[in-house]
Amino acid sequence: MPSKLEKFADFSSFPNCFSFAFEQIQQGFPGKGKWHSDVFKNDNPIVLELGCGRGEYTVGLAEHNPVKNFIGVDIKGNRIWTGAKHAIDTGLHNVAFLRTRIDFIEHGFNEGEVSEIWITFPDPQPQKPRARKRLTHPLFLNRYKKILKPGGLIHLKTDNTGFYEYTLEVIEELKLPLLFATNDLYANCPPDREELTRIKTYYENLFTAKGEKIKYCCFQLGN
Repeated sequence: MPSKLEKFADFSSFPNCFSFAFEQIQQGFPGKGKWHSDVFKNDNPIVLELGCGRGEYTVGLAEHNPVKNFIGVDIKGNRIWTGAKHAIDTGLHNVAFLRTRIDFIEHGFNEGEVSEIWITFPDPQPQKPRARKRLTHPLFLNRYKKILKPGGLIHLKTDNTGFYEYTLEVIEELKLPLLFATNDLYANCPPDREELTRIKTYYENLFTAKGEKIKYCCFQLGN
């Protein structure tokens, strides 16, 4: 297994990996608005996984949905390396990775450039003073709204009951369209949505092995 430094070097050379730092905000991310034309070279819908970690879910979704493009977003380049390397080795051309903070996400994409967003097992930030850091806090939802096309979907998977219930409260308070929600996905998975349980992240495997229930919801941000 390569060292952390070797992974960083690989990341910089991988054709499916991109970085966007705070210092670039003023000058602008050069790939903004060009993901279809310059990266994927097609007009298929773009789907983001936020906080993708090793990229297992990003890659899994791409393998099962060849008519969509998937971008895993995380700040840890050495984690992203795993998914990016797998995509290259297996010839997956509908996968890319963006190393950046999710706080900066609206600077990496044009308005309406993204069709769906996945939030998979994020840090629940359980302390009340850290609520603004939760990835379904209204501050983050406003960022997503700037890049999601009208009617675009947001998916959340989590093992954390508090985070799941918090998200449902935000959805209700903002009067957002809630399309589906369950506090036990493996017992209530829709028959036409097998990828919800077929693809598992590293953490999901850990949680389900302990018998913990996986929560899931799908919602929209409205007009």
